[in-house]
Amino acid sequence: MGVVVATFAAGALRPDRWRLAALSHQLQRTAAAAVPIVALLTFAVGAVVAMLGATVLGRFGAAVFTVDLVTYAFLREFGVVLTAVLLAGRSASAFTAEIGAMKANEELDAMRAQGFNPLEMLVAPRVLALVIALPLLSFVAVICGLAGGATVVVPLVELPPSRFAALVGEVEASHYLAGLVKAPLFAFVVAVIGCREGLKSGANAQSVGAHTTSAVVQSIFWVIILDAAAALFFVEVGW
Repeated sequence: MGVVVATFAAGALRPDRWRLAALSHQLQRTAAAAVPIVALLTFAVGAVVAMLGATVLGRFGAAVFTVDLVTYAFLREFGVVLTAVLLAGRSASAFTAEIGAMKANEELDAMRAQGFNPLEMLVAPRVLALVIALPLLSFVAVICGLAGGATVVVPLVELPPSRFAALVGEVEASHYLAGLVKAPLFAFVVAVIGCREGLKSGANAQSVGAHTTSAVVQSIFWVIILDAAAALFFVEVGW
């Protein structure tokens, strides 16, 4: 992480060294191409959460509070966490496999021999692209999760769509910010782990496969650990 931060700091002093074409390509792969799977998954999870909430809360005559359950769940936790987990499996593994394959083919050594820094050429565009992509995809996840919840709550609780939207609108924006501020941190950790495992891989297919698996496991592990730590912190500060 320190080396990546130092690379970004050096790039800030030399903007002409930024690889904008590589950044644009990585944004297309990590953000635009991931929208369908993120939208579908969060829509389904939103519907499941709403179904469970309406079933349990309906026993106490409080089924209308299912709207609050779905809204708070996706604004604070599910939106960003589900997206980060998806990108851990989708993007971190791709970063490891790509960089690992380049290392196995001695392309990294060739880059260094020509005076190019692999961190600037390969790692920095991927990390920055994921840091940009995750907050945007988290917004998509929140919208689709609420839409999935609405498809269940509206007919099941007999709540008009306008009333559902009004209840969602009453939730303070601070709850959305509590989830959104975690997105860049999750993205940075996932991207760094994926690139680091690729640089650590050996010169054979077995090593690349092992490090790809390790990248996914580590990324998901740290996303959950950091989310738990953030949740405890927000409780302590009253956010």
